[in-house]
Amino acid sequence: MRILVAEDETIIRLDLKEILERAGFEVCAEARDGEEAVALAASERPDLAVLDVKMPKLDGIEAARRIMAERPIPIVVLTAYGQDELVSRAVEAGVFGYLVKPFREADLLPAIHAARARHKELQALREEAESLAEALATRKVVERAKGLLMAREGLSEDDAFARLRRASQVSGRPMRVVAEALIATFGEG
Repeated sequence: MRILVAEDETIIRLDLKEILERAGFEVCAEARDGEEAVALAASERPDLAVLDVKMPKLDGIEAARRIMAERPIPIVVLTAYGQDELVSRAVEAGVFGYLVKPFREADLLPAIHAARARHKELQALREEAESLAEALATRKVVERAKGLLMAREGLSEDDAFARLRRASQVSGRPMRVVAEALIATFGEG
């Protein structure tokens, strides 16, 4: 797994890199400020980012927000501050993990694994939601086309559906495309 590390304090950044590489991760990019983190996230396309909150030019939470808007990846933020306001901002930005400094290797690695797992779950839910939305949209179009066939051709619901299915098979086009064409042909688009 390729990781972007953004930390303005060189010693902490080097410690992070060493911990991550020792754990078998590849640190593909290192940033010293938030703007550099956003640019490196776009150019290097890491699998995960570890960002300090308090950085020059752009704080880690705003950098996380911009990274997530461009290409959602799991992000773990590190901070010396545990205030509720920062935690709330981090959650709103879509951050998957939050660690308070000083952190230990025993804290960092589980946070990374948990962030990856949560990100995968969220991606699966998004894909499922998109699939369900597509299925619902298809069903609505097919139902409308069936209704038109029933009204115009005097067909039963089963016969109207069978005709749509047959047209789909003969044409090699998805049922939704056939139903949309029928609706357009009957002038009810």
